Amino acid sequence: MEDVKRWRRDLHQIPELGLKEYQTANYLRHELEKMGYQWESVVDTGTIVYIDYGCQSTLAFRSDIDGLAIVEKNEVDYVSKHSGCMHACGHDGHMSALLGFAKRLKQMSEPLPYNILLIFQPAEESPGAARYVVESGIFEKYHVKAIFGMHLMPMIEEGKIACKSGPLMAMCGEMDVTIHGKGAHAGLPQDGVDSIMIANHAYMQYQTMVSRQLSPFAPVILNIGQIEGGTARNSVATQTTMHGTLRCYDEALFHKMIDYIQAIHDGLMKSYDCQIEWSCPPMYPPVINSKDLYPKWLACVNLDNYIELDEPLMLAEDFAFYQKAIPGIFFFLGTKCESYQSGLHTETFNFHEDVLKVAIDLYESIAKNIKGV
Repeated sequence: MEDVKRWRRDLHQIPELGLKEYQTANYLRHELEKMGYQWESVVDTGTIVYIDYGCQSTLAFRSDIDGLAIVEKNEVDYVSKHSGCMHACGHDGHMSALLGFAKRLKQMSEPLPYNILLIFQPAEESPGAARYVVESGIFEKYHVKAIFGMHLMPMIEEGKIACKSGPLMAMCGEMDVTIHGKGAHAGLPQDGVDSIMIANHAYMQYQTMVSRQLSPFAPVILNIGQIEGGTARNSVATQTTMHGTLRCYDEALFHKMIDYIQAIHDGLMKSYDCQIEWSCPPMYPPVINSKDLYPKWLACVNLDNYIELDEPLMLAEDFAFYQKAIPGIFFFLGTKCESYQSGLHTETFNFHEDVLKVAIDLYESIAKNIKGV
């Protein structure tokens, strides 16, 4: 755990944005070399280590490595040295846990029943480089049959493992809408087409669609978090933009929502003689834990330390791309305690490094004990 703490605090000081994690990659590769591993590059700044125990099947374990464009406000001696960038989502902890597992594997005297592939993946936050890792062909090359991943979670009690079978996290899309009206003087509104008024109608119809056109048993979030329009108090706004997010647990439902939104826009354009440009490309698929793999994974977990979640979260994760390719389990490791109360993606997020031993122990248990993969 002394190494794990050192790794975490070293990595916390050098956060880098997605696909630019050059210093992070160099650090990881150096530490892996010190353990005696040969590493391979994947998706440029990504790193993989394949450990061959002479088995037919391989288990993969994944950590993300990128930071966020957040100015850190923690008052600690290992604060970020990269201005405007921070490990505010726990990826420094994820990397340290996987390094800890790598060192644990070196200490084992008996071979495992599976080969092991360690994946230090870039750009989870954006643009979702898990898809590029899948496209690289390493799963086929190394006969990977299942993949496991962990995320620190400050809303769950420190040291607890939390998970569920089936949907765990949402599919998401980033929605951008631009309404083109016609400018005019506020005293002559009949000469204009008010884009702010049209945006208001669009916003209300989005929410009506969610509450009245969809089943209440089909969870969907359509949130508009930013609206900008107009140039002066005494003019009819020529243009208004809206920015938001669309999230659900079902890919077919996501695309159905896209059709509904287009129908709303078509009606508004016809009614108000305006033009609406918009997009909501899907970013990540939903994280869906394999129902066949889940009980096998659960048999490796210390149930005294386990919380089965009642419902999924509307957060998103590119681990979903792995699960579209092979069976996978993604789980949470709690960090909630009196010392650290801040949530993910906040400027004061922090955690106790000791909690990472729980993840390392679970990785080892999976590698040694999981059956029938």
